[in-house]
Amino acid sequence: MEALTMIALPLFTRGFPLIVSSLLLSHFVVADANSRLDEALAQIRAVGKEGAGNQAATQAIQVLHAAPVSYLMEVLQGMKDASPIAQNWLRNAAEGLANQAMKGQADLPLLDLTAFVLNVNEDPSARALGFDFLRQVDDAAAMILLRGLINDPSNALRRQAIGQLMDQAKHALGEGRDQAARILLRQGIEHAREVEQIRWIADQLATLGAEINVARLLGMLTDWQVIGPFHNKDRSGFDTVFPPEIGLDLKASYQGKTDTVSWRSIQSDDSFGMVDLNQPYPGYLKEVTAYAYHAFESDQEQEVELRLGCKNAWKIWLNGQWLFGRDEYHRGAKMDQYILPVHLKAGINHILIKLCQNEQVEDWTVEWEFQLRLCDATGKGVQSSGLAD
Repeated sequence: MEALTMIALPLFTRGFPLIVSSLLLSHFVVADANSRLDEALAQIRAVGKEGAGNQAATQAIQVLHAAPVSYLMEVLQGMKDASPIAQNWLRNAAEGLANQAMKGQADLPLLDLTAFVLNVNEDPSARALGFDFLRQVDDAAAMILLRGLINDPSNALRRQAIGQLMDQAKHALGEGRDQAARILLRQGIEHAREVEQIRWIADQLATLGAEINVARLLGMLTDWQVIGPFHNKDRSGFDTVFPPEIGLDLKASYQGKTDTVSWRSIQSDDSFGMVDLNQPYPGYLKEVTAYAYHAFESDQEQEVELRLGCKNAWKIWLNGQWLFGRDEYHRGAKMDQYILPVHLKAGINHILIKLCQNEQVEDWTVEWEFQLRLCDATGKGVQSSGLAD
């Protein structure tokens, strides 16, 4: 027995350094692989506007495509604060890694993915992408998770959650359970941000006898003071400084295109807040410019978005400061066509819009209208707090 021990001990002693060396080598290989992945991720995150850094990203994406599925979470987390172009690269990498799992080559980190989707501090588009991966693995389980996302800051996730609720309402209506449908629809319209979803829910509620002020829900500004028409000869009105741009005086009158003009009140009764500038003037005016003014009272300082839809040339000012403008005509209009992040002061905020109509006379060019709303970054309407509304 002693002899065997004496023989075995040297063998063990001689082999031990080899085992340790092997373990250390494995550690360094893994560390080096992780370092290469982290470097590739950083190169893609560095891609900037107009494709700056795309060449390095082309090589880096190959490294990420060869990464283990376990690196998926780092890629998704890397989308936060990345440029839109960099996010496109990272989306490609994330989808490639997830596809490995879908093909049975590895398992998705489901618990980590679920926690990531529920973390509202992560990038909204990355969270929506993570949710898509969960749906591919177990759609039923993902739909249960979706129920809690109807008020999510990610519009992509919120849209799916509201869509699920709409499907439930349709099912309830089909079974004649009107009260259940009314409850679901009322919950849906409170949290919906997508225009088409809001439109459908409002229509269904109307058929059930529940009228909803959609314009107010969206934060549409429907009451305005307007003045005009001033000229827009040869489309020069856009750059011409007319009196309302110099100083705002709602009691003043000025020389207009053909006659004296003064401020007048108009009110839109359109469900989605469309303001028709042909309404206060006879006929369909051409080669003209007008101004619209609204006083919005905010109960606090706050960051909001001005969202404008308009198919004609326009400029906009907030509290006397010019924000933006487009010298284009009849290029099509849609709600939230232009989004302008702004800072509201507490109290009255003065909103002035300049709107030009050109010389074209075809039927599709006679529209002279706009819609403007105030909302937060998710699209939830912001309401005026006082007499200015």
